[in-house]
Amino acid sequence: MIENIIEITTSVLALLVTLGILVTVHEFGHFWVARRCGVKVLKFSIGFGKAVKTWVGKDGVEYVIAPIPLGGYVRMLGQEDTSVADAEAVPAEDRSKSFAAKSVWQRMAISAAGPAANFLLAIVIFWIINIAYGTSGVAPIISSVAEGSVAERAGLESGDEILSVDGEPTLIWQQVALQLIGRMGESGSVTFSVKGAESSAARDVSVPILGFMADSTEPRPLKALGITQIDIPAVIDKLVEGQAGDQAGLLAGDRIVSVAGQRVDGWSQWVEIIRASPELALIVAVERGDQLIELSLTPALTELPDGSKIGIIGAYVQQVDYDALVPREMRREVKYNAASAIMPAITETYEKSVFVLASIKKMIVGLISVKNINGPITIAQVAGETASYGLNVYLGFLALLSISLGVMNLMPIPILDGGHILYNLIEIVTRRPVPEKVQAFGLQIGLLLISGIMVLAVYNDVTRLL
Repeated sequence: MIENIIEITTSVLALLVTLGILVTVHEFGHFWVARRCGVKVLKFSIGFGKAVKTWVGKDGVEYVIAPIPLGGYVRMLGQEDTSVADAEAVPAEDRSKSFAAKSVWQRMAISAAGPAANFLLAIVIFWIINIAYGTSGVAPIISSVAEGSVAERAGLESGDEILSVDGEPTLIWQQVALQLIGRMGESGSVTFSVKGAESSAARDVSVPILGFMADSTEPRPLKALGITQIDIPAVIDKLVEGQAGDQAGLLAGDRIVSVAGQRVDGWSQWVEIIRASPELALIVAVERGDQLIELSLTPALTELPDGSKIGIIGAYVQQVDYDALVPREMRREVKYNAASAIMPAITETYEKSVFVLASIKKMIVGLISVKNINGPITIAQVAGETASYGLNVYLGFLALLSISLGVMNLMPIPILDGGHILYNLIEIVTRRPVPEKVQAFGLQIGLLLISGIMVLAVYNDVTRLL
């Protein structure tokens, strides 16, 4: 009970900090550029709801902190009147400081400044991560390929090192996974450039995909292809008394060799076999000391909260030290200084922006499930988890959220920054402002779309919890 309270508290605090940072940076982008363009800013608000803290700065701006950190706003003089500098709406002495009095290019710059600030934040975060932590991970050398999997049929083998995916170099496993996730919902083939354990020559392997992970809400691309990275050996640490594993005669220290004649290369493969075999009698070969023993094992059936049925045997894995599991020659590290860290940070921000944009497109056309849209509950959970994993992991998550916020706000939807930019572009082409009636109608459509997305996001959050 206490652990649950601590976990919930951590998640809520992480959510408040995360959204607080993102919203503040976004709104400050609008604020800063508006001031540079000579617009009089009336209010700078972070959050919605009844104000928790309000004060007026020396610059005459009213600053507000509200309790609901799901957004914010910058209120500017004459912002509602985007057609002309109306003398009745704006005092004559302040007319030149009105938002409506500024050129269309200045108004567009102010609208674009919020998303731009989010992209800049991501670049700064990646730059800090590069300097403080560098790029580190495990070399993408395949530990095993599942028998009968699409990867095995295509020709990938245990010991192959993945040099690139679809032409993009892959130094560590995280880069391989990112390239594969970018193919979600697609059909065709993924081209791996690999080098065998006993060969210095590279070869290309084309792995076919069909609606790749289209319905997945927790994409695991390597598993979907049948590829195992580095797996913990399938050695049993202890068993739950009276459950299927104990009844079958398994003992602590047993190493699982095969199941029904199928070789078992690691614990994750062993778990998948057990989960897929509820109430099925399995012949399991185990290595016990210097003996090879066969046992008959029937996993018990259990039902998960989502209604799916899996097999369990009540066995725990024997933990392995990281140094023993990952040899030093398989570890990859790249260090950066302040100057060399800039371009990788910009590149990573650009690539993740393209990835987010492509994912939105795939959701719109139906290539991947809209169940991947996350709301505040999921963000809170992930923020809490990443915060517990370490500062670099949390910062990476914060940068990705900042990119997502920037991309989403550039969507040409009225009420978002992208909608205002669209109106500005129309005004540049037609040389006249978009009629107020059209803007009002667009505002209603925009509110409907954003409300629908928020409802869907919260619905997805709730269904994941149930």
